[in-house]
Amino acid sequence: MAAIIQKTVVTQKLEGKCVSHSRTDIAVRDRSVTLDEPLERGGTNQGLTPTETLMAALVGCTNVITHKVAHRLGVPIRGMNVRAEAQFDRRGVTLQEEIDVPFPSVTLYIDLETDADAASVERVKRELAMFCPLAKVLRAAGTDVREVWNLKR
Repeated sequence: MAAIIQKTVVTQKLEGKCVSHSRTDIAVRDRSVTLDEPLERGGTNQGLTPTETLMAALVGCTNVITHKVAHRLGVPIRGMNVRAEAQFDRRGVTLQEEIDVPFPSVTLYIDLETDADAASVERVKRELAMFCPLAKVLRAAGTDVREVWNLKR
């Protein structure tokens, strides 16, 4: 049986239907998601804001890449939770002035349950920073992305 070779570069195609001034229904593959603003900002509160979606994606990416790295390194994960706290400079979205780094800092609080030794966990941490594409994009844009690990054995 031949091995399936995955493409190394792919094109992601998303389509946004702009339902209102604040709501966008995004379709990708066979999935959809609604982005919206809260009521106090003129939205209908039917989904995360675009900026919240970015941070949610970072949390999800942190989960996926941590698990992939741990699996490859043979590091068992019994449980994991990720929480993000992002500093967001809203002057840009409120049209006050252009902001070069809208998210000056993001702290990821990563709770990890594992029996792995300290050296193995350090390899997982190092490789997460190497391979999480969303953290890499944010860092390249000037955001200080920090990880605070809480290990439970």
